[in-house]
Amino acid sequence: MQIKVVSPKIYPAPPFSLKSLFSLLDFLGKKWRIVELHRYFNFMREKTLFEKIIDRTIPAQVEFEDELCIVVRDIRPQAPIHLLIIPKKVIARVGMAEDADQALLGHLLLVAKKVAQKLKIEDGFRLVINNGAIAGETVPHMHVHLLAGRPLSWPPG
Repeated sequence: MQIKVVSPKIYPAPPFSLKSLFSLLDFLGKKWRIVELHRYFNFMREKTLFEKIIDRTIPAQVEFEDELCIVVRDIRPQAPIHLLIIPKKVIARVGMAEDADQALLGHLLLVAKKVAQKLKIEDGFRLVINNGAIAGETVPHMHVHLLAGRPLSWPPG
């Protein structure tokens, strides 16, 4: 009986080890859950839903667009008017924004004002930014929700 030696498949090693990643996260004081890591790695591999909307590979009802952002209607509205103000620059979440993003973040709020005026809802609307899965973040691409068209109670959620 002959034994055939089969060489194992060789997969390229990632540019870092999981141990070093966890060490870095530990060092930074982040309390990451497996779900967040999974989202992070998926984010790094493929375009986000919002990038696909910006690229026009996924259709959306566009309300406004300029060189820095796009405003679209939410496909699962939580109010009669529910828009998403999405920066074209990918920032995974507001908690990961940097000082250099200050002008862009301010621009998103001014766009909210412009869109509210266009829709004649400037007298009453709410802006929401979710940060992390616990807060309701579902797409790892920071965006601002603009909600209006019904009484919005406090506290939310």
